[in-house]
Amino acid sequence: MSSKKKSAEIIDGKKVAAAVKEEIKAKVAEMIDNDIRAPHLVAVIVGEDPASQTYVASKEKAAKNVGMLSSVYRLSEDTTEEELLGIVDFLNNDPEVDGFIVQLPLPKHINVDKVIQRINPAKDVDGFHPVNVGRMSLGQPAYISATPAGIMELIKRYDIDTEGKHCVVLGRSNIVGSPMSILMSRKRSPGNATVTVCHSRTRDIASYTRQADILICAIGQPEFVKGDMVKEGATVIDVGIHRIPADTEKGYRLAGDVDFDEVVRKAGHITPVPGGVGPMTIAMLLKNTLSAAEGTIYS
Repeated sequence: MSSKKKSAEIIDGKKVAAAVKEEIKAKVAEMIDNDIRAPHLVAVIVGEDPASQTYVASKEKAAKNVGMLSSVYRLSEDTTEEELLGIVDFLNNDPEVDGFIVQLPLPKHINVDKVIQRINPAKDVDGFHPVNVGRMSLGQPAYISATPAGIMELIKRYDIDTEGKHCVVLGRSNIVGSPMSILMSRKRSPGNATVTVCHSRTRDIASYTRQADILICAIGQPEFVKGDMVKEGATVIDVGIHRIPADTEKGYRLAGDVDFDEVVRKAGHITPVPGGVGPMTIAMLLKNTLSAAEGTIYS
């Protein structure tokens, strides 16, 4: 009998995202069958950032594929802060809009915090408003930002035990690292983990990552986590995505914050890049929009 270590089980984000979308599609169809208007998701994008344009187009396509109404406000780079806030106010007051997002980043002349705080928390399907962040922190019903919500869904659907486990989060951003640390420590399942947060100022990060039963990597550095930094059998969630120059047709390859080829031989479960956490983001945004239409969060 061979004693060779098996590779980690791959956490297939594409497969889970497809399942989530099918569930949403069925619920939207049921709403329409009962003469209830389909959920309406609106995206507002300012400027011509290519990544933002691609992402918003993907959101629009995904929404339509599950039967939702989807609208996009495409604004020029020189749109003023006052004009953008006016559109936010209009969407807040439009009864036919269930949820909307203002795509980030915004041009430098616009105050991001002011825009986010202007959004009605009940329509904030991105989960960035301080009210939603606060409610999440208190364990109250809230819109949870899509990437952390997607990670929690992957953990749940792959039946990964989190109770009493040591979870190490690399990164402390408001979008991923900080919410993940809260979600993993909450008194529920998935959750009930003991959480350590590491970041760019943490000394000897590897001494922490080697203790992790669950390692969530959102540090923003390509292939930062090597095989010798990971505990045998750990669950490794890779949030990063980077373009690395390579001798390919496109001139680059995609990589995460984890050196996949090394870590896959050590981990118990691992998300690939691409195809891991990424596909879950839009799926969970749609799930938040369905909740907004149903009124299940702010009821």
